[in-house]
Amino acid sequence: MSTPPRSDPGRRERKRLLQLDHLADTAWALFDAEGYEAVTMERIAAVADVAKGTLYKHFPVKEALLRHRFHRELREGLERLQPVVLAEAPGAARLRRFFDLSAQWSERHRETLLPYVRFRLAEPCHGDDSQRSGLAQVFTGLIADGQGAGGFRTDIGAEVLANYLEFLYLASLLRWLTGATPVLQAEFERMLAVFLGGLEVRS
Repeated sequence: MSTPPRSDPGRRERKRLLQLDHLADTAWALFDAEGYEAVTMERIAAVADVAKGTLYKHFPVKEALLRHRFHRELREGLERLQPVVLAEAPGAARLRRFFDLSAQWSERHRETLLPYVRFRLAEPCHGDDSQRSGLAQVFTGLIADGQGAGGFRTDIGAEVLANYLEFLYLASLLRWLTGATPVLQAEFERMLAVFLGGLEVRS
């Protein structure tokens, strides 16, 4: 398991990132206080004290503000989670521990997770890594560790398997958020059982 690498941005880029954080944090505070659906982009711009054009330039929709906030939380949380996950044996145990922790985090953010997940699933695939959550890299590391320990198949690369797992993760979240399944942790366990064992019945 590895955390996404950190680059050292220049002064101009640091200023831009600070503004993005300010806008996302302002929106988050408003969502928490007034409810996600009730908050408009115009309200966010007014409270953040920026022109509407500035807000729309960086975040064309509210869901993009959620993406920025959630992805930053993930990057910051990975450092704390890493020793907990790595305390498990390489392979399935580490994946299960990661998903247990993810379920706990998701429970605390349920109200705003549904628009975020729908937004992510609707986004076109492109090569802009700045919009990625970092989950694919985490999954790649956990799967590669399992392959190295002899617990996972190696005929398919870790990056490809991680890509499959990321979409299964989002689909599981969506089922829980829309009420198709009542307990997220149980949904993650079922999803992982299929991912790890496959669909075929083996004699």
